[in-house]
Amino acid sequence: MKKTISILGSTGSIGNSSLRIIDKEKKFFEIYLLSANKNFNLIMQQIKKYKPKYFVISDKKIFYKVIKKTKTKKTKILNNFNLIKLKKNDILILAIPGIAGLKPTISIMSKSKKILIANKESIICGWDLIKKKALKNEIKIIPVDSEHYSIFKLISNYRINEIEKIYITASGGPFLNYKKNLFKKIKPSDALKHPKWKMGKKISIDSATLMNKVFEIVEAQKLFNLPKKKIDILVHPESLVHAIVKFKNGLTNFIYHDTSMIIPLANAIFENNLLIDHFIKKNIKKTNLQPIKNLTFKKINYDKFPIKKILEHINKYSSSPIIINAANEILVDYFLAKKISFLAIYKTILAVMNDSNFKKYAIRKPKNITQIEKIDTWARKTTIKKIY
Repeated sequence: MKKTISILGSTGSIGNSSLRIIDKEKKFFEIYLLSANKNFNLIMQQIKKYKPKYFVISDKKIFYKVIKKTKTKKTKILNNFNLIKLKKNDILILAIPGIAGLKPTISIMSKSKKILIANKESIICGWDLIKKKALKNEIKIIPVDSEHYSIFKLISNYRINEIEKIYITASGGPFLNYKKNLFKKIKPSDALKHPKWKMGKKISIDSATLMNKVFEIVEAQKLFNLPKKKIDILVHPESLVHAIVKFKNGLTNFIYHDTSMIIPLANAIFENNLLIDHFIKKNIKKTNLQPIKNLTFKKINYDKFPIKKILEHINKYSSSPIIINAANEILVDYFLAKKISFLAIYKTILAVMNDSNFKKYAIRKPKNITQIEKIDTWARKTTIKKIY
């Protein structure tokens, strides 16, 4: 019997990678629901190719354009997740970038047996809501970012008190070897040229600023119930080791794989099924282990990448992550639109954190999405006022 799969964010890099895996093993899967935002051409291609039961398009202009151009009656095209009468999903893949992914996640996750989550913003902003619903509905959650999937695998048979330290690795992005005086000249086109990974624009900029590592530390704390003192970052330019776990028994383990999201995604989709062996053998080139002799690890140069204060304070209050995430999302958009400089991203986030009303919003403990949205809205408005 085929497993039903739904993908929120089917036109993005994670969504596309997931569909490539499914394409290779079509006889085992049925696409039930897809969702996207603005990529009209790819939306049209996916409707035609996969014929899902539902396709949700969040952008209204694109939604009406697709409705006008689509003739199929096999797919219900909607603009709202609340209109879906979802049956039980075997696998739900959450790949909508930014906090925009939180609301649809909460809306439909209860109808899934297993969730593969690639949306770090939903975790850092709304983990309490996601966790509560997952426990109530007995849903298994597997993170599929390469770092957190590696941690998930490395610590699955250990207790927290057996772990001494977890290191999340960072490639260092395109500016690892840039001189500090060149940072003021960085353009969006430079920041999008990641040396190791092919990713969407938002995550590429976050990787260039290393803000992605700030969020990944918070994500690891929430996903694995880890204290902050047990997590650190190491710069690893080769991007072959994705997480390192040092245990109190003297052993240190790490997971090593090529810079392909296909590997953690495929392992999470098939999960201990013999199909994974068949899939990897057929579709993934064997990693040449020779480079393992030349792996390098070093500390972040906080003089060039000034995220230290952000790292130190992002967990000071309950809703600090919501505010910092919102500020970062706005600033990435402004940088991509060439309205601010690369360095203004750091400066403006710190300015928001120093705002006289920051603590007032940061100490709040939101109990629902509406309360999260209020904090997020304040942060976005404040960020625009503070922009350098």
